[in-house]
Amino acid sequence: MNRRNVLASGMSMFAGAAAGTAGGTALSARRAGPANTRAPGPAAATFITSRDGTALFCRDWGEGAPIVFASPWALGSDWWEYQMADLAARGMRCIAYDRRGQDRSEQPKGGYDFDTLSDDLAAVIGSLDLRGVTLVGQSMGGGEAVRYLSRYGTARVARLVLIAPITPRVLKSTDNPDGFDPAFLVKVRAALCKDRPGNIGAAAPAFFGSPANTVSAEMMQWWAQMLLRCPLNVMLSLHHAFTETDFTDDVRAVRCPTLIIQGDQDTSTPLEFTGRTTAKLISGSRLQIYEGAAHGLPITHTERLNEDLRTFANVAA
Repeated sequence: MNRRNVLASGMSMFAGAAAGTAGGTALSARRAGPANTRAPGPAAATFITSRDGTALFCRDWGEGAPIVFASPWALGSDWWEYQMADLAARGMRCIAYDRRGQDRSEQPKGGYDFDTLSDDLAAVIGSLDLRGVTLVGQSMGGGEAVRYLSRYGTARVARLVLIAPITPRVLKSTDNPDGFDPAFLVKVRAALCKDRPGNIGAAAPAFFGSPANTVSAEMMQWWAQMLLRCPLNVMLSLHHAFTETDFTDDVRAVRCPTLIIQGDQDTSTPLEFTGRTTAKLISGSRLQIYEGAAHGLPITHTERLNEDLRTFANVAA
């Protein structure tokens, strides 16, 4: 299999971080203003300082019951704009942030592990003094969400939504025979190191699913450009982390109402060993399957997903 085919068939699992080391220079100018200050207007943004001093870019839109979004692998807060704009207009306060090392957030040399990433999520929730949160994590963001809950509990989080999760684990093992082979993941990372733009572009159809004409070429290009804004060394560190971390104990520790949403054509995080298994491990959780859907649900099923999020947040309140 050539490099592009390797990534096209496997990068769909990427969207989903610390093995490896990510470099970069912290920009002190990004720390202007108090961490919990909200600018006036419908599209406020600020920077929040995490536990280790990393400045995290944070969008904070709307007023009302808070819903916090944790993004898939290598994607920033822009990924959630179709959810945030709609739900903010419906009376919810929508918060999303750029993961450390990505987009407008600082790029520290380390901290690309799930304990530190969950500390970052805790900094966002705590600095904004959010309570009764509906916590939404897609793919890798779901790993951050369950690690946060296992370490920080539910004092501030009322309910959890996992969209196309990586939980409980994606790596192949004797008791997870359908997971991804480690040798395959090595090939995927090697492909990224050879032709990142080409391989990301080739992966878009699998990520968004078929028929391809349900998502415009411009939308797929927008997604690819978001991924390319994540530096390669950060991408690699996060990829190691989310593919090699076992979240079984974190998932079992979840003690809040949980909704799991996943497509039955998801090749990124196949339903059988992610969503279904996660649902079995979280007592009282509900698995909602989108028939014919792949991994990019916030774009391919925007209206349905937005309504399911709003309904779950209201019903579980």
